[in-house]
Amino acid sequence: MAARVFRSSLRWWGCRGAWLSRPAARCSHSGGEDRLETPSAKKLTDIGIRRIFSSEHDIFRESVRKFFQEEVIPYHAEWEKAGEVSRELWEKAGKQGLLGVNIAEHHGGVGGDLYSTAVTWEEQIYSNCSGPGFSLHSDIVMPYIVKYGSKEQIKRFIPQMTSGKCIGALAMTEPGAGSDVQGIRTNAKKDGSDWILNGSKVFITNGWLSDVVIVVAVTNREAHSPAHGISLFLVENGMKGFIKGQKLQKMGLKAQDTAELFFEDVRLPASALLGEENRGFYYLMQELPQERLVIADLAISASEFMFEETRNYVKERKAFGKTVAHMQAVQHKLAELKTHICVTRAFVDSCLQLHEKKRLDSATASMAKYWATELQNRVAYDCVQLHGGWGYMWEYPIAKAYVDARAQPIYGGTNEIMKELIARDIFRDK
Repeated sequence: MAARVFRSSLRWWGCRGAWLSRPAARCSHSGGEDRLETPSAKKLTDIGIRRIFSSEHDIFRESVRKFFQEEVIPYHAEWEKAGEVSRELWEKAGKQGLLGVNIAEHHGGVGGDLYSTAVTWEEQIYSNCSGPGFSLHSDIVMPYIVKYGSKEQIKRFIPQMTSGKCIGALAMTEPGAGSDVQGIRTNAKKDGSDWILNGSKVFITNGWLSDVVIVVAVTNREAHSPAHGISLFLVENGMKGFIKGQKLQKMGLKAQDTAELFFEDVRLPASALLGEENRGFYYLMQELPQERLVIADLAISASEFMFEETRNYVKERKAFGKTVAHMQAVQHKLAELKTHICVTRAFVDSCLQLHEKKRLDSATASMAKYWATELQNRVAYDCVQLHGGWGYMWEYPIAKAYVDARAQPIYGGTNEIMKELIARDIFRDK
C-alpha cells in the first residue's frame, strides 16, 4: 500500500507518530516480508500473520482490535436487549477511521486498500460482536453509490457515511422474493420527472437505524425479462410514505438491527435514481461477488474465533481426573477442525487477492461464500459439543457464535443458489 494512503489513514487511527518515526515497510503482499501463515501461527487470530498483509495492516489491526475491545464488547449485551447498537458507536467508528476504509479519499472515504477493510471485518468477528452493521454499510452500500452514483450523490452521502453520521442499508429482499432478485414486486412508476415508489422489503440489516437505503424496484414491467426492468433508488429516512416496520426478533445476530421497510406512494425526485434507469440488475450482479466475499471472510474468521475459544476451554475443563484436552477423541477433532479452517482460510485469502486485482468472478465468490459458511456452521456445531452443557449457556461466547452462524448460508444468496451459480459456470460454453 502506498505510504501516502497510510499517512492519510493513520491520522484517523492515532498512529501517525509511529508511522512517521520509522522507515516505511514494504508491503508483505508484494513479497517484502516473511510472515507466518495461519497453520504455523501460535493462534489463528494472531496479529502479524498471513502474507496478504503488511506491517502497516498490523498497526491498523491493533487499533481496530482495541476499538472493539473498548467501545463494543462492554456494551454488546445491552445492545442485544435493545435490538440495535447506539448511533454514538457509529460516529465513534467514523472518527476512528473504520467506515469507508476502501473508499477513495477524493470521494470522501479513508483511502485504504481491500486488505485494510478486510481487517475491520475480521476484527469485528474476533470480538464475537455481530451487532454493528459496518461491513454492509462500508463495503456493500457505499460502493454502489461511488460506482454508479452521480457526483452530487457521492458528495452528499459518502463523506457523511464515512463519518458515521449517515447509516446505509440495502433493501433487496422481499417477503415473497428472497434470493430470487427477478421476483421483486416493489415498483416505481414515473410521475412527471418524479418517481412514485410502492412495495415492501424484509430482513434489512441496518434498516431500523438507516438514514439512506438503496431500494431495488421494478421500473419496467414490459421488459423482455425482469432483469432488464429493475432500477435502484436512494430513499432517505423521513421521506413521506417511507415507513420502518418493527425490528425483527431473530434467532441470532440479536444486536444487529434488522427491520421491515414499507414504501407507500413515496415520491422520489429524479435525483434519487442511482445510476441508469433499468440497469439495476446489472449493477447488482456486478457487486454481488464483493458481498459474497465479505460473507466468506466473516465466516472463516468466525471459525478461527470459535476454534480458539474451544481450544482454551478444553485445556482448562477437567473430566475423569484430567483436562478434556488430554482425550484423544478431542485432540483428533481439533486437528480435523484446524485443518479444515486453514485450508479454507487459504482459499478465502486467495479470493481477497483476486478481488484486490479485480479478478474475482461470480462463480469463485459463490464457492467461497458457500464453502466458508458451511464450514462455519460445522465448526459451530462441533465447538458447542466440545463445550458440553456449558456450550448451551448464553453466557459462553460459543453459544452466541453458534446462533449467529446460522444466518450465513442464507443471506447474500442462499447456498443452494451459490451451487446453482457454480454449476452454471461449469457447464457454460466458454
